[in-house]
Amino acid sequence: MSDSLPPRRSEATRAAILDAARERFAEDGYERATVRAIARQAGIDPSMVIRYYGTKEALFARVVDVALGIPDPREIAAEELGTVLVEHFLDLWERDSVLVTLLRVGVTHPAGAARMRDVFRDQLVPAAERFGHDPADAPRRAMLVASQVLGMALLRYVLRFGPAAEMPRAELVAWLAPTVERYITAPSPAAAA
Repeated sequence: MSDSLPPRRSEATRAAILDAARERFAEDGYERATVRAIARQAGIDPSMVIRYYGTKEALFARVVDVALGIPDPREIAAEELGTVLVEHFLDLWERDSVLVTLLRVGVTHPAGAARMRDVFRDQLVPAAERFGHDPADAPRRAMLVASQVLGMALLRYVLRFGPAAEMPRAELVAWLAPTVERYITAPSPAAAA
């Protein structure tokens, strides 16, 4: 047997469905993306979409299954943490259309919003916990970081709001990094009070 066997037909069909679904969800949003449109773009019968993924909701969940790959804060100097995290998120938004799809759908559909919350809660909160602050404070710190990276992603990559879309990347990092770093490393205002 050769290691370079062509993919089985079912694997190619699944991949075609996922590719078409990513495009349709990104361009049409969750509500307007239909199983028929996804199937038409994939060049298959709509029954095949249902056969492989069950429902539009299940297909959407599969399309937006995303790993943020957040660097471990313990391996980053505290004074570099904001820069590393902002650069990391910009890299993600620029190379992974799934995140843009998730953000577009997340602002218009409850299932998309729930998935976005899950992704950031499940992956960003542990990163905030690893930096060594009170674990009970980690969800708030993660939410503050998410407010910065999601807000900028919405303005830069979805709405393409002039200054946000046009700002050079290095300048964007210089503006955002100190705030993101403070959210993770600064003492809690509640503790200071």
